Order: sequence, then structure tokens, then C-alpha cells
Amino acid sequence: MRPNPLPIDDALPALRQALDARGAVVLVAPPGAGKTTRVPPALLSAPWRAGGRIVMLEPRRLAARAAARRIAAELGEAVGGLVGWRMRRDTKVSRDTVIEVVTEGILTRMVQDDPVLDGISAVIFDEFHERHLAADLGLALVRQTRELLRPELKVVVMSATLDAAAMATALGDAEGPAPVVESAGLSFPVETRWVAPRPQQRVEGHVAAVVRDALRERDGDALVFLPGAPEIHRVARALAEGPLPPGTEVLPLFGALDGDAQDRAIAPAPAGRRKVVLSTSIAETSLTIEGVRIVVDAGLARVPRYSPATGMTRLETIRVPRPSADQRRGRAGRVAPGICWRCWADYEEPALAAVTVPEIRDADLAGLALDLAVLGIHDPATLSWVDAPPAAAFADARQLLGRLGALDAAGALTAHGRAMSALGLHPRLSHLVLAGIAMGQGPLAADLAALLDDRDPIRRDDGPGRAPADIRLRLEALRRTGDAAHVSALRLRVDHDQLARLRETARAIRQSAGYRDAPRPRGGDADADIDAVGDLLALAYPDRIARRRSEQRGRYLLSSGGGVALPPDDPLADAEWLVVAETDGRREEATVYLAAPVDDAAIRTHHADLITTHRDVVWDDAAGRVTGRDVERLGALVLRERTLSPIPPALRVTALLGALRARGVARWPWPDGAQRLRERLAFAHQLEGGAWPDVADAALLATLDDWLAPFVGDARTFDELGRIPWADALRARVPWDVVRRLDTLAPTHLEVASGSRIAVDYSDPAQPVLAVRLQELFGQTDTPTVGEGRVPVLLHLLSPARRPVQVTRDLAGFWRTSYFDVRKDLRGRYPKHAWPDDPLAAPPTRRTLR
Repeated sequence: MRPNPLPIDDALPALRQALDARGAVVLVAPPGAGKTTRVPPALLSAPWRAGGRIVMLEPRRLAARAAARRIAAELGEAVGGLVGWRMRRDTKVSRDTVIEVVTEGILTRMVQDDPVLDGISAVIFDEFHERHLAADLGLALVRQTRELLRPELKVVVMSATLDAAAMATALGDAEGPAPVVESAGLSFPVETRWVAPRPQQRVEGHVAAVVRDALRERDGDALVFLPGAPEIHRVARALAEGPLPPGTEVLPLFGALDGDAQDRAIAPAPAGRRKVVLSTSIAETSLTIEGVRIVVDAGLARVPRYSPATGMTRLETIRVPRPSADQRRGRAGRVAPGICWRCWADYEEPALAAVTVPEIRDADLAGLALDLAVLGIHDPATLSWVDAPPAAAFADARQLLGRLGALDAAGALTAHGRAMSALGLHPRLSHLVLAGIAMGQGPLAADLAALLDDRDPIRRDDGPGRAPADIRLRLEALRRTGDAAHVSALRLRVDHDQLARLRETARAIRQSAGYRDAPRPRGGDADADIDAVGDLLALAYPDRIARRRSEQRGRYLLSSGGGVALPPDDPLADAEWLVVAETDGRREEATVYLAAPVDDAAIRTHHADLITTHRDVVWDDAAGRVTGRDVERLGALVLRERTLSPIPPALRVTALLGALRARGVARWPWPDGAQRLRERLAFAHQLEGGAWPDVADAALLATLDDWLAPFVGDARTFDELGRIPWADALRARVPWDVVRRLDTLAPTHLEVASGSRIAVDYSDPAQPVLAVRLQELFGQTDTPTVGEGRVPVLLHLLSPARRPVQVTRDLAGFWRTSYFDVRKDLRGRYPKHAWPDDPLAAPPTRRTLR
């Protein structure tokens, strides 16, 4: 019999009715309404269940265990009977289990094992507003199952802060949006106070001070929200340094803790004692921590952000969105009136984001892509998503899977990919484990996977900052009991509880991979396989093999093309080659957090399929010539190079033409004759069009390979290019029966009255110019023409000093009018030259009067 009524009880009839009518329902219920514990049992008697199981997804292991225990207790059952839980490496179900509380990724496994979801009557998505990647994928897969195979399968999406209308539309079908059922909440008044930190005050010190003030002022337990485990440890140390009320215990709560430690944090404090729970966002939803009357919120959360540009995920500390801040505040009023201290100023409230960004928008999608590949889904657009995965990130994920051997050249799942999926790790780590076993390094591979799948177990003992990047330090600590000598010498703090969990995780990984356990090496042989660490890491992170940049200590270039750096004092900063497992993910030059050295020979042995040999023949601007080299590359990294001599002619010509393109036509080494020929051809093209080739800059660049390449010969430098037959190359562009007309259509010279042949300037193809001294045209009235008489030239009439004195297209008009003004102006300056009164009667001359 239920111990007490809850607000959700009043909404359960409407929920059952909506499920009977439509099959998919959105349930909105505030914190404390009881939806997590009351909805699954309420569906047990529904006629459509027909003996099937009810599966409820929870966003976290802690919430899943707590929900299963509470439901079982209210039904008078033990966990593992009517109610059970299922999560990775921790299952408590039996043949009698009807209500299964599972973590979000388990549903994906269920669909992969049985796309029909046979034997399951309803799937409930609890706290869906958190929008974890696994929950989004699970909902998309369940909707596909309903649409194609099981229209009778029921779906309930539950949340306290979800946009109900938008979710109802996303979950709708041909009949319209899904129905929305709303419930009242059970919450007590919560007073809110804002306490901003002092300038330059660290978060941990500010939060610890607020916690002390809160404990002195109010009764009850305190729940403190911090962004991550490092801040939790630092606040715990700060609280331990000062007095707390008698009988107060400080307990951490974060995802990496083992189940027993998490259970201690959420269990009621013993009579007469108080507790302070230092938690990440794990305690925002899905569970009630008995006794909490005080909430202290740092206002921060740590979320993964994946960058397609770098291929890396970094944990970013962000200001919590408003829904999360409200959820945290509500924790203080679940069982009695409470108070929430917000560790920021009240005027900062409007700056909080109004909605939670779905993880699918910023996540590494490699695991999602592998999950879909197992189901034969190559294109995520075939599923109905609330938010579809970004196309670029998904393409990157499939490319990585191909590099790891999970997908074949056609994009289909390989046997290796299926084995990777079965391990339930990130695809990189799954590949590491399987490849390590194949190399005879199963224990080492499992140890590495366990370390990389969890937070760093060592940190500096002398203040903030990261421990040295060498992952072998972690292996040394993992494989020895007590403090390893090397770790102690570096003044590092080791989390021995976490190491114990990591050893158990490594054992479970070996078991999942089918590796038969052998006794773990001890003593002097404990690190016998340490030289293989870099080799194994490189299998998981082939895109993060890095080579030191020249002599720059600690600065590296990745095979993917990005840059990373180690602090100059890091022991690995002199290594020639590294494999980088973790960075801060920054785009410019990321800081390396975890890495191991590797050597050139190992790279060649294990990554021969990724090594390419390129013949690089390029124009070297500094040397002023074409240079060539044979280069072995692993992605962006140069493994080996040698000078190429002689350079194959075709590659040399291509490099020269590329340099010409880069310089632009105006900077080509045109000989004078070739330049004048180009100008005449341009005039012909302007006049008659298609019969003549286009020799404008754009046309020459577009056809450079066709018209110039055959004439480059042995040239290697620009000086040598200046000596090639450019004019012949241009002339070869004109059909032989057309080129004969060029001399009549665009003659190089025109004869004037004096008998001189004067060069025609075609630099402006629209208007050829003839620059001639005025005295050589005495007696001539017709303006000279080109274009077979169709185009009068523009006369530049020159003084005896060859300076223009008149520009005209009408020579006869000049003699009648302007000549006399010119004569008046110039005859005094040039008395040795003829300036007749009648220029049409005077003989043309090239000479002076003497």
C-alpha cells in the first residue's frame, strides 16, 4: 500500500485515457509530483499491456537505482523482482520483472537486439528535458518501431520543464500533436537569495563561505551544486579547513563515484547529524535527497562540446540555463520549506539561457553513428528526430568509423564494427581494446580504455593545474597498490578509490571482450608492456598522432592538421612523436592533457595503410624556381622526404603554370613582341568575335594548360620562362586559315604621308592609337585606319620633341581648325621645324628645315 498520496495521482487517469486513445503522450509534472515513481506502476493494469514489460529511461545510473528502489518499496517488492534496473555492467532483473528502470543507452541496445521490442508494451522517457544524446536516439528509434512495426507500443515523454507544445508536435502523428497531460506539483516555499562573489574570488572559496553561512543560519541538510569533481574536492578541502556545525558530514556526489558512495550521499542523515552533499548536476532531477532544506548553487555546469574543426571534445564550464537553475532551486522545497543561495548577483538572472541546448547539437557523434550502423541506418534523416544530428558532425563520425575499421569502403558495418559496438565503449576505445587483444596486449588495452573512459585519477598535490600529461603515470598508479614511487616523486595526489573502480572497470572490459584473465603483473614486471602504450593509443587516435614542430619545445602538429601544445616543463615536451588522447579541445592550439610517446617505427608498422607517398613538385618563391621532393605523409605529418632530381617534365610544367596563375597575367615575363601580339589578337577578337581567340586575363588563365604548356620546354625559373616562345604559343591559338589575316586586320605599322612606317598601339583593343609627329602628316587629309578600313585610329599628334599636342580621329578637321593654334604655340619653341601657313600644300617631312 502506498505510504502517501502525491499530486501525480490525480493526473494518472487522464494519462491512461490518453495512452488508450493515441499511444504517445507528453506528461508535464513539476518536481515533487511523483511522476518517476508513480507512473510506471499506474500502467501495470492497463489492458493494452497484455503481460508486456514497462521500460523507463533515466538520465543517470544514480537516478535509475533510486527510482527502482522507490518503486519497488512502494509496491512492497525487492529490487530484482517485479521491479528491476538495467545499466551497463549492473543488472538486477529476473523473469518476474515487469518494470525495468534503465539508463538511456540501454534502450539503444534493446532496439539493436530486437527492433520490434517484442515483449515491451510501453517506453517512458523520464526527465527528457535534459536532452541527452542517448535519450534523443532512443526516442527516434522507438518512434520508428511504432511507425513501422508496433503501432500499439505506448510512449510517454515526461519532464518538469519541457516545452510541452513543441514536444507534443514533435511526437505527433497524422492525427495531430500528441496529447499533453499536466499534473500539479508538490513543493514547499523556497526563499531565494543572491550572494555574488567578491572580485577575483575563486568559485570554490566563495561557495564554501556561503555554505558555512547557510549552515549557521538554517537547519537541515545542504545540497551544493558545483560544475565537476575537481571543484567538489576543492570545496570539500575548504570546508574541512574551517569549523562546521557539530555532527556535519561532507559527502561528494558525482557520476564517477561507485554506487555505494552515491547511495551514502542520497541516504537520510542519521538522527542528530547533518550532511552537506557536494554534487554535480547529477542531483538536479529524478531523485529526492531526504533532509535537504538548503541549496547552494554555484550556477555552473560542465558540458561536453565537440568541434568538427578539431575532431575533439572538450568539457566546457558554462552558466546553467534557467530551467536547470530552477530545478536546482526546487531541490530545497521537496519535503519542507527551504532556502536557495545563488552564488551570483540578482541582476545576472536575465542573462541565463531560457532553454537547455540538446546534447546532440554539440556532441561527438561517433557512438551514435556506430549505433545506427548496427541497425543498418546510414542516413539519420530516415528517423524522426526532435533535433536531427548536425550533418557535418555526423559525416565526421562516419569517417572516423571507417578509419577505425568499423565501416567498410561502402559504408556498411564490418564484423569488427559489430564487435566494437558490443563492448559499449566509445568506438575509439572499443577499437583499442580489440586491436590490443589481437596484438597480445589485452590487459594493457583494457587498462588504457578504463583510464580514458573515466576522469583522471591523479592530480597535482601542490595546487591547481593538471598533472603531467604522460598517461603511463596513471598506468603505474593503476597497477600498484599504494602510492607509486614515480607518482609520489612528482608530488601528485592519487584517488585510490577511483583506482579501485578503474581496476574493476578494466576487468569488466576484458570480460566483455572475451579475454581470459591472467594474473596481473606485479613488482618489476608490472610495467613490462609500458613501451606499447603509445602504439595502442595510436590505434584509437590515428588522427591525433603528433610530431614536434622543428625545435619548438612542447609544440606539436597533429596528423589531422591541428596544433597542440604541452607546458614547456612537462616531461613529455621533448618527445619527437606523441599520441594525444585528451586536450582542452581549443581550436587554435589545444593544451594536451593526456598523451604517450610513440616512435616512427611503430607508426609505420601499425598505420601503413594511412601512410601515403606524395611527389611534391612546387614553385619555391624564395628560391625562385621549381623544386621537387618525394614525401611520405601520415595525414598532415611529414614522415620522410628526399629531394627529387631530375623533376619529371609534366610535374615541373604543372608547378610553373601554377606559379603563373598565382602571380597573375600582369606579372608574367612577357617579351615585348608577345605582348604586342596579344594586344593585336585582343583587337581582332573585339572586332570580329569568335573567329579570334579571347586573350583577356581570365581566358588566358582558364586555358593556360592548353596554350602555354607545350611551349614551356626545360624552363625552371621565371627568367627562363621569359625566353620561351610566348608569341608562338599565342599564335598557335589561332586557326592557320585565320591567322593570315592578322597583318591586314591588325597591322603592326601604318605608313603615313612622310613614308614612315609608324607602330600602331593596340593596348586598348577598343581604340588603337597611332602616335606620329605632326610634320609627317602635312598634305594628308584622311585619318589612317585598321581593321581593314573599318576602324579609324586615334591620332596622337606629336611635337618635334615627341610630346602629344593634339588627339583626334578627324585629321582633316584638325588641319582646318586646331592646327593654327598649335602652330602659334610651337613655332617659337621649335624654329628649326616647318610650320607652314597651308599644311595641306606643304610636303610632309621627317627632318628640320636645315
